[in-house]
Amino acid sequence: MSSLNLDDFSDLIERPDSGTRRDAEERRERLAVPSGALGRLDELGEWLSAAQGSVPVKAVRQPRVVLFAGDHGVAALDVSGRPAGSARSLVRAVLEGESPVAVLARLAEVPVRIVDAGLDCDPALLPDEVVRHRVRRGSGRIDIEDALTVEEAERAVRLGMAIADEEADSGTDLVVLGDLSVGGTTPAATLIAALCGTDASVVTGRGGAGIDDLAWMRKCAAVRDALRRARPVLGDQLELLATVGGADLAAMTGFLLQSAVRRMPVILDGVVSAACALVGQRAAFRAPDWWLAGQLSGEPAQAKALDRMALNPLLDQGVTVGEGTGALLALPLVRAAAALAAELPERAEPVEDAAEYVTE
Repeated sequence: MSSLNLDDFSDLIERPDSGTRRDAEERRERLAVPSGALGRLDELGEWLSAAQGSVPVKAVRQPRVVLFAGDHGVAALDVSGRPAGSARSLVRAVLEGESPVAVLARLAEVPVRIVDAGLDCDPALLPDEVVRHRVRRGSGRIDIEDALTVEEAERAVRLGMAIADEEADSGTDLVVLGDLSVGGTTPAATLIAALCGTDASVVTGRGGAGIDDLAWMRKCAAVRDALRRARPVLGDQLELLATVGGADLAAMTGFLLQSAVRRMPVILDGVVSAACALVGQRAAFRAPDWWLAGQLSGEPAQAKALDRMALNPLLDQGVTVGEGTGALLALPLVRAAAALAAELPERAEPVEDAAEYVTE
């Protein structure tokens, strides 16, 4: 029996300060650039101001990319464009600076942190700072068995919470969240279908690496079978993550919820982070106010989850690679919005008619 109840987060998470947001909106009305001329950048600046509790908004000075890594047993059904158990190669590519997210992080001078929640490899193959938090080796095949035990799911959620606390305590002021997984879009689609009450075919996409029609049919069948196992446990988010989630997804859910508790904004990447966010919303309805949707990945499940949370993606560039890449592409927009809101001058007040000051 778990001692962790995700519903408790509902009492711990408050919305970004509405009074600060009103002040930011009023300040925006006084700027020399006409209201509305900057489009969504105005909205972004006001959102960030409310999240920080600061008018004018402060610059984003210590962003961080945080990537949770894991392998999923369902990949053995050939539902992924990558071989089952090969997420280690994704981690290695980031560590060696050869993946898209590593290139963009280097360009933006943003540090990257990788957390192994459930890779299926010998820990000795990767640096200790990556593997030391691992909950278990790989996650179960969700079409026929649980991804985790409830105890493992609790450990994974608490891992994510601990990582969020470490980031907040170290001064991180905005997180770009992503995943390094093989088979991860299948449990993500299952979670979203279960929480949105829809069928497998509506949410099943082709993943970051792309799959052919036969693989898509296998994936759709896996999501369908996993959904049958998910529906009886919909009333308990932790049990839901144990049944059809995975160690990395459970950790990301804990990370998102604790980040909201710590008032640390997060940019979501693709369908995996969207699925975790949707679980988080189920536990704490105010939590999505602390999150931005970085980009539209083309995964139907992601679009459904973002619509449910009323999150409008900042970008739609057709980026499907995952790994936090799309979310990191959105970071310059957030930084630009903060700079514009803070540094644009206010309108000069009109000089009053001198006649008003003439005395008899």
